[in-house]
Amino acid sequence: MNQERVSKDLLQQKEQEIDLLQQIVQTIGSSSSLQEILNRICEIVVKVTRADAGFVYLLVNEEEQALVLRASKNPHPRLLGHLRLKLGEGITGWVAKERRPVAIAQNASSDARFKFFHNLPEDKCEAFLSVPILSQSQVIGVINVQHRQPHQHTQVEVDLLATAARLVGGAIEKTRLYEETQKKAQQIETLSRISKTVVSRRYLEEILNLIVTMTAEMMNSKICSIMLLDEEKNELAIKASQSLSEAYLKKPNLKVGESVSGRVVKEKRPITVMDVTKEKDYSYPEIARQEGLCSLLSVPMMIKDKVIGVINSYTDHQHQFSPEEIKILSTVANQAAVAIENTKLMSEKVAIQEALETRKVVERAKGVLMKEHKIFEPEAFKLIQRQSMNTRKSMREIAEAIILASEINQGRRVL
Repeated sequence: MNQERVSKDLLQQKEQEIDLLQQIVQTIGSSSSLQEILNRICEIVVKVTRADAGFVYLLVNEEEQALVLRASKNPHPRLLGHLRLKLGEGITGWVAKERRPVAIAQNASSDARFKFFHNLPEDKCEAFLSVPILSQSQVIGVINVQHRQPHQHTQVEVDLLATAARLVGGAIEKTRLYEETQKKAQQIETLSRISKTVVSRRYLEEILNLIVTMTAEMMNSKICSIMLLDEEKNELAIKASQSLSEAYLKKPNLKVGESVSGRVVKEKRPITVMDVTKEKDYSYPEIARQEGLCSLLSVPMMIKDKVIGVINSYTDHQHQFSPEEIKILSTVANQAAVAIENTKLMSEKVAIQEALETRKVVERAKGVLMKEHKIFEPEAFKLIQRQSMNTRKSMREIAEAIILASEINQGRRVL
């Protein structure tokens, strides 16, 4: 009889595993994004384990060694992307670090490894089941399910959740790879568009506005801005941003060495900040809180070894900027610097051309005065210069008027 009962339990377990497998495979096949997969997986495991809540944490990257809440079933969707745990922190961090499941039947918060999140529902759970998400023997996340009432987790439930975690691990890595490929393609396209903008004959203000708009889209920025250096005043001023916020756009200028962006100019290197509202060196935390700004990446815009400004990229949540993101924004900064330099050179070229044209016109006007008034060149030049000062018009305007008057007089003589 006992043997028959065991066989039925094993059969039931296999049926549940097959059903879970089918649901997960269907989810992976029909979902177009990683977030959709994680949300659906949360729903499935909560249903299968008859839990009250479910959570999926993913390892941000191996360098940061932090787990971030990416999906939840029931409580606190506003915490997605914000709630973070270090590897080894709390039961979730312990499971990720040790790569072993944890099942607690009751009073989970009394476990020495438990981490409190201040009045969140998960602090009040009785039963807690957590398993690592593995991909090619590497931990990439953790799945948790919780019960409000004491609950003795059966081996079947633990095995089911472990099966789900294994299946999800492979799906996550494949989806991440696909999304990274798509992201890189977008970055390449954006950089190409920025390059075309840089070599275009648009005005500088238009070029900078296009650059921050495209960069904000590429970096998924809450706010992206370009600040240029005024060498005489030794301070940075906002010259372009895709933000429509008056408070942000009217921020006071920053002295070199002051705040984060000022330090970027002084130190000639990128600087990242996890949360500007808590950064002691950040000058305007109240504006950041008002605008919902959190993490910041600020990189210098350089021509050779000379810094001419900075590009700032803000997120609305805590974000550890990767070396690749820093490299991408640095590339954009260099292109923006080239655009500014090109525009400056173009302006200088136009100024030189205008100066040459002005000189030619003044020389003609001097010739007219010398001929008509029988005077020498220095006197003719002084006449033009004096008239320019008295009338507050340019010497070119005075010279053109002299030439025009002479041509009119000549026409009258012919008539």
